[in-house]
Amino acid sequence: SSHYAYLKIAEGCNRPCGFCAIPLMRGQHRSRSIEELVQEAEFLVSRGVKELMLIAQELTFYGIDLYGKRRLDDLLRALAAIKGLEWIRLHYAYPAGFPTEILPVIREHANICNYLDLPLQHAADGVLRRMRRGITRAKTEALIDQIRAEVPGIALRTTLLVGYPGETQADHDELLEFVRWARFDRLGVFTYSHEDGTHAHQFPDDVPAEVKQARADEVMAIQQDISLAHNRAKVGHTFRTLIDRREGEHYIGRTEFDSPEVDNEVLISSAERLTVGEFYSVTITDAAEFDLFGELA
Repeated sequence: SSHYAYLKIAEGCNRPCGFCAIPLMRGQHRSRSIEELVQEAEFLVSRGVKELMLIAQELTFYGIDLYGKRRLDDLLRALAAIKGLEWIRLHYAYPAGFPTEILPVIREHANICNYLDLPLQHAADGVLRRMRRGITRAKTEALIDQIRAEVPGIALRTTLLVGYPGETQADHDELLEFVRWARFDRLGVFTYSHEDGTHAHQFPDDVPAEVKQARADEVMAIQQDISLAHNRAKVGHTFRTLIDRREGEHYIGRTEFDSPEVDNEVLISSAERLTVGEFYSVTITDAAEFDLFGELA
């Protein structure tokens, strides 16, 4: 689509996660300068882009290699000042050492979406330690509480990984308990894949494939109920909605709480012709587990 684009702010990763081959393929973290990114963003906006998804293998490490300190907050301020850039969205923020200085920036700028993609991978301390994630469940929960306190109404997306070497039923049960507690707005789950060259490859891939899939299904069953409750709470409320496409008898749009391809969509019935790439006020009339239904306000 011409009205949104992905802006890669860095390449590579310095994190030592046991399951991940990205450092082997992409090398060490390399940030792009604020000036270069602003220039690219301005060009994209001049071509009709309304929404930018900021992406990197590790978003929160941004700037430390170029400037000697994390400067994601400064980058966000510079991008938020671009006239015509309606939405800025953050993807792939590592939880350990999270730069909490970005939270007031998100809160204070209307064109930075109340949305954060925070891949956590797991919640059981033993699994997190073997994954080499550099964080504990207690610190994760404290971070989630802080994010929600400083940016009220923010939508949190996470990704979880089940079936990591050595994951026990008790570890999985703790993960399920965490998912019930966290009540994420969006959640994806993957089963562990044994990758050559990763730290985890030296350990036996000891969780059977059928157990991995069953654990993933259990996580998503819980999340399905949580997502339905979140969506039902939106019924009767009106949201600024970006139209992505026309599909059958519906226009398909998104609120600021949803990223393209991976999150919920709003199915809009309208006798009026809507323009793809434009914003409309849409009142939510109904909700399903992973979709909303609405009409023009």
